[in-house]
Amino acid sequence: MPGTSKSGRHRVDALHAHLVFVTIFRHNVFTGRHLTRTATIIRDVCTNFEAELVEFNGDNNHAHLPVNYPPKIAVARLVNSLKGVSSRHLRQELPDLAPHYYQANKLWSGSYFAGAAGGPPLNAVKQYIEHQNRPDQGTPRA
Repeated sequence: MPGTSKSGRHRVDALHAHLVFVTIFRHNVFTGRHLTRTATIIRDVCTNFEAELVEFNGDNNHAHLPVNYPPKIAVARLVNSLKGVSSRHLRQELPDLAPHYYQANKLWSGSYFAGAAGGPPLNAVKQYIEHQNRPDQGTPRA
């Protein structure tokens, strides 16, 4: 993820998030086959949002999704679509998952983790900014 950036007419951005979704009630649900199909669904949703799924992996009760996303997309909106679309497709395509949907009729817990990822550590950015050569207060900029 580091170094991956996109540019537009008036911007350059490099927004990366590490997302973690857990199954409802943290029940053990997934097999490798389920995770493989989930990755494909997630990748397609990311493409629709002009985002990029960098990697995908998980365990029987959670999934890790590092993604690159454009600044026009709110992370919460992306997460809601990723969870909603994948839950719906998996329920329709893989009937063996149906018992794990319970009364809520959803696969994922309502909570999730989203952490900033990629780029230099915050303390390195802080040091870089602190060491900028500030122009003299009395000298106008050209």
